[in-house]
Amino acid sequence: MSFLLPKLSSKKEVDQAIKSTAEKVLVLRFGRDEDPICLQLDDILSKTSSDLSKMAAIYLVDVDQTPVYTHYFDISYIPSTVFFFNGQHMKVDYGSPDHTKFVGSFKTKQDFIDLIEVIYRGAMRGKLIVQSPIDPKNIPKYDLLYQDI
Repeated sequence: MSFLLPKLSSKKEVDQAIKSTAEKVLVLRFGRDEDPICLQLDDILSKTSSDLSKMAAIYLVDVDQTPVYTHYFDISYIPSTVFFFNGQHMKVDYGSPDHTKFVGSFKTKQDFIDLIEVIYRGAMRGKLIVQSPIDPKNIPKYDLLYQDI
């Protein structure tokens, strides 16, 4: 389903999306088109994109074509989903040590819809970090990898 969503293939395109997406949550899915977990997430994203079109813009970003952002967001696991609102990086407390991105695929479409609604409402109130509405058992667990320390 990744062919249904727009792709950003360079740093310049990602920069432009971050700067130009106004009054909507910008969803950037970092991953690879051929990865099975990425395809599972892309299916959820594409099925919800029309329902969320008034409050979210969803883009796919290939980690191999945008190494600057891959390094900046410390994307060591794919897929990783990063959120912005009016050019501001939105953080979400998932109950894990990393609030900067969601790692893995959402279990259900409703989990993703609920998360976008919470980010949107929080951002409209000026918050830069929101509490995740997703049931903790539906959030993939992983260990943080620190490289070059």
